[in-house]
Amino acid sequence: MKVLFIGGTGLISEAVSKLAIERGIELYLFNRGKRDAHVPSGAKVILGDIRDPKSAAAALEGYHFDVVVDWIAFTPEQVSIDIELFRGRTKQYIFISSASAYQKPPVHYIITEDATPLENKYWQYSRDKIACEQLLQEEHASTEFPYTIVRPSFTYGDTMIPAALNSWPHPWSLIARIRAGLPVIVHGDGSSLWTMTHNSDFAKGFVGLLGREEAIGEAYHITSDEVLTWNQIYEAIGAAAGAEPKLVHISSEFLVSHDPELTGGLLGDKAVTSVFDNSKIKQLVPDFEATLSFAEGIKRTVAWFEAHPERCTEDAEWNEQMDAIIAAHASGFKK
Repeated sequence: MKVLFIGGTGLISEAVSKLAIERGIELYLFNRGKRDAHVPSGAKVILGDIRDPKSAAAALEGYHFDVVVDWIAFTPEQVSIDIELFRGRTKQYIFISSASAYQKPPVHYIITEDATPLENKYWQYSRDKIACEQLLQEEHASTEFPYTIVRPSFTYGDTMIPAALNSWPHPWSLIARIRAGLPVIVHGDGSSLWTMTHNSDFAKGFVGLLGREEAIGEAYHITSDEVLTWNQIYEAIGAAAGAEPKLVHISSEFLVSHDPELTGGLLGDKAVTSVFDNSKIKQLVPDFEATLSFAEGIKRTVAWFEAHPERCTEDAEWNEQMDAIIAAHASGFKK
């Protein structure tokens, strides 16, 4: 099978790329060559910029693929470019959407692809993903464009310390804060339910979708079946760090009032209980099973960072923000 990944070197796609090659797939990566260190051995790289339609068309001239996966499309305009580029040149186009596209809050805490509506009034990112899905559905109805939609939830790997609140440029900041005995913010009371998925588990479900005619015109989420409270998630992070975290519970609304940029990620995603029914992906890919618990996965992540001390950097500005929010919250309880 001949497969093209647009991107293919990101946190989630890198794990999928490796597994695809292990399973004998002829894999091409189309990107600008900015992350060569993340290109798995055996993958062929086509240099180009998908954001420049003319140069992208020139770079891809003469190529045909069984499957095309765009890991970096976020808006309908970007998906429209893909449709024009790959119309008649692939048997399956896979769009990476997001589980944050599901209704917030959902009509039922267990989320299924076909029963849970797509609606997110809190996050433009999610609304854009929904619009992309609608565009593909319309294109399929009018021209039979062979799309498949995949909606990842919170998916992490060795290079990411996942939490509702952390510094994205300097993710080690959370571990350093825990080890220093500093308070760590947990949104709400920490009892809402959430799902963490390791990228190696996600890859098993995703690779099973490649080239599957039954998946055309369908949407799938791919997540772990392990359900944890946010308190348990932070406790597992602390255990991996070797220190008990000092958790401070602060409402999501309070957090958003201090930093409006948190609105999408909290009210539009992580503040809402999300439990995923993976029956649909398992029916099509029977050997898919998420086997890595979060407790074990986050240990691997911390070990990876410790083996790469140059990545164990702290974000002073983020730490100051956490301290300021905690202080503001505490002042409201002082007599």
